[in-house]
Amino acid sequence: MSTSTSTSASTTQGQTPAAGLFRWRVVDIVVAAVLGVAIGLVFWGWNTIGYAWFGAADALTPGLGGIAVGIWLLGGVVGGLVIRKPGAALVVELVAAIVSMLIGNVWGVSTVLSGLVQGLGAEIIFALFFYRRFGIVVAALAGMGAAAAAWVFELFYGSSPNILKSLEFNTIYLVSVVVSGAILAGVLGWLLVRALAVTGALSRFAVGREHVREV
Repeated sequence: MSTSTSTSASTTQGQTPAAGLFRWRVVDIVVAAVLGVAIGLVFWGWNTIGYAWFGAADALTPGLGGIAVGIWLLGGVVGGLVIRKPGAALVVELVAAIVSMLIGNVWGVSTVLSGLVQGLGAEIIFALFFYRRFGIVVAALAGMGAAAAAWVFELFYGSSPNILKSLEFNTIYLVSVVVSGAILAGVLGWLLVRALAVTGALSRFAVGREHVREV
């Protein structure tokens, strides 16, 4: 009995803290799903507003439409900032994309593929910081990572991929989408998470506890 207890204790010690980083709690899964659905509804609303802005900006300067893309990258940033575990950015962005597709939009299944790629882009940034830093700078970088991934995806995907367009177009689009990702996904996502923390809704998460300490 004592040997078993000792083994169990050593196993528990061996799982801390690294194993805890990879172990998703039930609350993590539930909140990821809720965030994904909520942000999916935001995506759906932005499909009309953002697409109109995209078209107007692109008509002004081809490639400038990327400035409207940032809101569609919000899921990865918010998911990573709240749950702070590997896969969170990807899961929330992907769920949001699926919700947007199921409600109905003009892009169909490509919405899910975009969500997958964009979520991975944000995920890579959080991974580079070992899921230990979640300030506004990291949030902005995560938004930029999602934007860069979106740019690469659109460069090759579809019946009329951007690689067929001019270098000038792709350069302007890259700059505008990365700026949009940094601001509309990164900074705005960080502000949204902080606002949620103020309400106490994130008390089961580190970001919620950090806010309590700051107050």
